[in-house]
Amino acid sequence: MSDHDTKHIQDSSAAWQPLTDFADQRQQDSGLKAWLAVINGCIKAIESAAWQGRDLADQAFRACQAIGRGANAVNEEMQQLADEARRWPARLKRLSVTGWMLTKILTSYRLWNTRSAFLPASMRDKALMALHERNAQRFLETSQKQGGAFLKIGQLLSSRPDLLPQPWVDALAILQDQVSPIAFEEVRTVIEEDFGKPLEELFAEFNPHPLAAASIGQVHQARLADGTEVAVKIQRPGLDELVELDMAILKVFVDAVKSALPPIDTDTIVREIQRTVREELDYEREARILDSIGNQLNNVEGVTTPALVSSLSTRRVLTTAFIKGRKLTVVLDELAQHNPAALNLVLHRLLDAWFSQVLHGGHFHADPHPGNIMVSDQGELVLLDFGCSQAISREARHGYFRVLQACVVDEPTVIAETLEKLGFRTRSGRSDTLLAFVSAILDQVREAIINPDQQDGWPSSEAVMQQLADLLGQLEQDPVESMPDDFIMLARVFGTLGGLFLHYQPDIDIANLMLGYLTKPIDGHSQQVAA
Repeated sequence: MSDHDTKHIQDSSAAWQPLTDFADQRQQDSGLKAWLAVINGCIKAIESAAWQGRDLADQAFRACQAIGRGANAVNEEMQQLADEARRWPARLKRLSVTGWMLTKILTSYRLWNTRSAFLPASMRDKALMALHERNAQRFLETSQKQGGAFLKIGQLLSSRPDLLPQPWVDALAILQDQVSPIAFEEVRTVIEEDFGKPLEELFAEFNPHPLAAASIGQVHQARLADGTEVAVKIQRPGLDELVELDMAILKVFVDAVKSALPPIDTDTIVREIQRTVREELDYEREARILDSIGNQLNNVEGVTTPALVSSLSTRRVLTTAFIKGRKLTVVLDELAQHNPAALNLVLHRLLDAWFSQVLHGGHFHADPHPGNIMVSDQGELVLLDFGCSQAISREARHGYFRVLQACVVDEPTVIAETLEKLGFRTRSGRSDTLLAFVSAILDQVREAIINPDQQDGWPSSEAVMQQLADLLGQLEQDPVESMPDDFIMLARVFGTLGGLFLHYQPDIDIANLMLGYLTKPIDGHSQQVAA
C-alpha cells in the first residue's frame, strides 16, 4: 500500500463509506493501472498466437516423415494434421474477437490520459466513470458471446471490487446469474451422443426451456417413465478446447496484473482457478462428490442434496432428483421482513452444513453463492451444483481444527506453528501476517464463544473495511508467499458465507454451534471420495 493510500485511509477513518464506495475511491487510479497492465499482457499473448501456428507446421512435417513408416502411420499423422487444421480457424477467431475488444479498451484508456488534461476538474470524474461504464460493457458483451472459461473469468472479476472500478463490478455482476442458454437442439445432441439413444427413449417428458443457464452447462426439468421428476444438467458442447485456450488467457491476465495486486501467492490462486474450472467439465466426478457429500450431510439436520440418478449421468450429462424450492436469498429477504426466527434457523443450518463438510468430510462444496443454494417447499436447505468442490485431507482437517481451538483459547504460538505445518509461508518467515489473517476470519467467532451474553451485534461495514485495510497493510509489509491449495477455496467459501451473515445479521447462538464442533473429535474413518 502506498504512502498516499495509507494517508487517505487514516484521514478518512472517521467516516468510512460502505464497501462499494471504498472500492470506488481506492481504485480509480490503481484499478485503472491494473487494467492497463492486464490488457497489455493479453494483447501480447494474442499477438504471439501466430507463433503457436508452428504446432500446425510441425504436425505437417511429422506427416511427411511418416511416409517412411508405411501407410498406416501416414494415415494417423494426416488425420491429426487435419484435426489440428480444423481447430485453428476457430482458435484464431476467438483470439481475434477477444483481442479487438481488449485493444479498444486499452486505446480508450491510453487516450484518456491526454483527453483528461483538457477537461475541467468538475467534469473529469464524471467523464472517467462514463469511460469505465463503456469499457465494462464491451468486456461484458464479449464475455457473454465467447462463453466458456472467458465468461468464468468475467464472473470472477465481478467479485473483486478491490481490483476494479465500481462501474466494472456493477456491469460484470450480470454474469453471475444471467448467461445466454444454448439451443435445445444442441442439448438434444449432447444427450443422444452420450447415451446412444433418442431423447424420447430416455425421458417420458423433457422441457426444452432451461431452468437455469451457466457458463459450463444448463439445467432442464424432465420426467422419467416411472413419473419421477428430475433435473438434467447438460454441458455446453465443445468446451474442452475453449477452456484450455481461456485458461492460458487467464494466466496472462494475472501475470500482467500481478504488480498492481496486493502481494499474495497468485501462482497458487491461478492454479486453483484452473483446476476448478477444468474439474467442472467432468460431470462423472461431480456425481461422485454429490453422492459423498450428500451421505455426509445426512447427519446435519435440515440440510439435504438431490439424489443422483446414475443411470442417466455421464461425463457431460448429470441427472438428479428434482426438488421444488426457491433461491436462498429470495427466501431470506422474505423471512427478514416477516419471520426473523425462521431466518436465524436457515442461516444456522447453512453454517452447520459447511463446518460439517470442512471438519468432518473428505470434500466440501466450494461455491456456496445463493444460486447454488435453495430452500425447499418443506423448509430444508438444499445444496446444488457440486462441480466446484475441494478435497481436504484428514491431516488438513486436523490442522484447521487445531487453529480453531487455539484461536478460542488465544494461543498465537500454536496457531503460527500449525499454519506453518499446513504450508503457509510469509516472505520474512514471521507469523504476523498469518495471525492477522486468522484474526480477520475468526475474531468474531472467538468473541461470541468467550462472551456469548455481551455481544454488540454484527460488525458494521466501517469496522469490516477498517480490518480489511489493516490486513492489506500487513500484506504490503510481509506478503504471504505460499499457502496450501485447499485454503484458496476455504477462503472463498467463508468469504461468501460471511457476506451473507453480515448482510442479514442473524441472531445465532454461535457459541453453542462452535462448541459442538470443538468438543467433537474429527472422524478418522471419513472416506475421501476419488477426485
